[in-house]
Amino acid sequence: MSLAIAKTHHHDFTVQATKVKRLCKTHNSITVNGMFPGPTLEVKNGDTLVVKVVNRARYNVTIHWHGIRQMRTGWADGPEFVTQCPIRPGGSYTYRFTIEGQEGTLWWHAHSSWLRATVYGALIIHPREGSSYPFSKPKRETPILLGEWWDANPIDVVREATRTGAAPNISDAYTINGQPGDLFNCSSKDTTIVPIDSGETNLLRVINAALNQPLFFTIANHKFTVVGADASYLKPFTTSVIMLGPGQTTDVLISGDQLPGRYYMAARAYQSAQNAPFDNTTTTAILEYKSVLCPAKCTKKPFMPPLPAYNDTATVTAFSRSFRSPRKVEVPTDIDENLFFTIGLGLNNCPKNFRARRCQGPNGTRFTASMNNVSFVFPSKASLLQAYKQKIPGVFTTDFPAKPQVKFDYTGNVSRSLFQPARGTKLYKLKYGSRVQIVLQDTSIVTPENHPIHLHGYDFYIIAEGFGNFNPKTDKSKFNLVDPPMRNTVAVPVNGWAVIRFVADNPGVWLMHCHLDVHITWGLAMAFLVEEGIGILQSVEPPPADLPIC
Repeated sequence: MSLAIAKTHHHDFTVQATKVKRLCKTHNSITVNGMFPGPTLEVKNGDTLVVKVVNRARYNVTIHWHGIRQMRTGWADGPEFVTQCPIRPGGSYTYRFTIEGQEGTLWWHAHSSWLRATVYGALIIHPREGSSYPFSKPKRETPILLGEWWDANPIDVVREATRTGAAPNISDAYTINGQPGDLFNCSSKDTTIVPIDSGETNLLRVINAALNQPLFFTIANHKFTVVGADASYLKPFTTSVIMLGPGQTTDVLISGDQLPGRYYMAARAYQSAQNAPFDNTTTTAILEYKSVLCPAKCTKKPFMPPLPAYNDTATVTAFSRSFRSPRKVEVPTDIDENLFFTIGLGLNNCPKNFRARRCQGPNGTRFTASMNNVSFVFPSKASLLQAYKQKIPGVFTTDFPAKPQVKFDYTGNVSRSLFQPARGTKLYKLKYGSRVQIVLQDTSIVTPENHPIHLHGYDFYIIAEGFGNFNPKTDKSKFNLVDPPMRNTVAVPVNGWAVIRFVADNPGVWLMHCHLDVHITWGLAMAFLVEEGIGILQSVEPPPADLPIC
């Protein structure tokens, strides 16, 4: 065995306002290093990243390294008021962490208010030196970042929604690598072009960095071979369309096996919530065969692919049920913690002291969201991890319910008495090394919806999913304990459920939340407090000296 030399990569991120022109209008957008999307970070499995973030913007900011395990380095995870207080305007903080045993596509993004609308980029983990992909090496690799653009300041959009209690304004465009594409005004000269050559096989690293929308993605006349997701390899399978919830990544191989020409790549919404307004536009980029001489020969419009209907849940189900690990895996059995979490929306009655204009949700209410009928409140005086490690009282409690306090027909007609969740900063304690199973159950409160649920600090196996109410007696037969896929974000089916398992081997405080930012704003989150084990290797590292103070 040749011992691969692990490298330490140093980067500087300056968070700053930058003039960005899209859809004919210039905005002062918050970016990293003036780039939109932000810089792509490329490392190898085993390497260490040291990223100094300087905040030159007018908003608080933190950066989350989405999907990185952060073994014992919770201080570098990034969610605001969970593992750190925000980096204030003018301040700085250095994130240090090592990538251990992960390969594939992850990404980084702001984890403070709605800044991640423009503050995001790819984080690519190549195999260690001397190791290789479990598929033949692609000729070229291209990150494809799917984003969501508001023709407004995204921070103003969320602040307005918080003021009125209504749903926030929908976005004006989706983007591929920061560009809306040919179907939008003032956009076609900057449409993203992805090169390919006849006969070559290329790897596309697709990332859904949209704020609030699961997306379908496809390429005209080209099939995808799916080989990985969320930086875990998969048993390869072929499909013409993929669906990614926000936060999810999917690695696909494409072959240059069509007539040399130009073919649209396109993405548009998968909208599972009924009667909810959504951005129904289509973003495009162009897959361009290099043998086509442009611009001379590029008068013909590229071929446009068909896309699934916005509400095509059947396609989503067929896609997600194709996911398998490449070989037999060790799924945790002998479960220590059997948890059942409902996830969904809610409506708060208008508080007595509020004027009507602050209660513009359905029938004069305010939108909210919860897990197990607890709407999560982020602290503001100290981060949860600091409060835990420094024993600061009054910041959180550890009484998050292991199951709903009231059993009800989760996906049926739900009594209005269950629409108003309690508010609280409640954590659930897990003993170090405990084997955990969580049933994530969507509810039809307000509307059922496909929720991308992300767990920080962990990967987990998705051992089953289905529709209706989870039934422990009959649904156990659906559990795949042989080769389930491993992910960091699970798309819980609309009006359905998903079951995940993991071993709590990473001490610290780890947020679990819906990756639709509108829902996390409303409280669709909770956090696990994973207790420390024995000795230094089962404990959280001490906090860095430059950890931002509250």
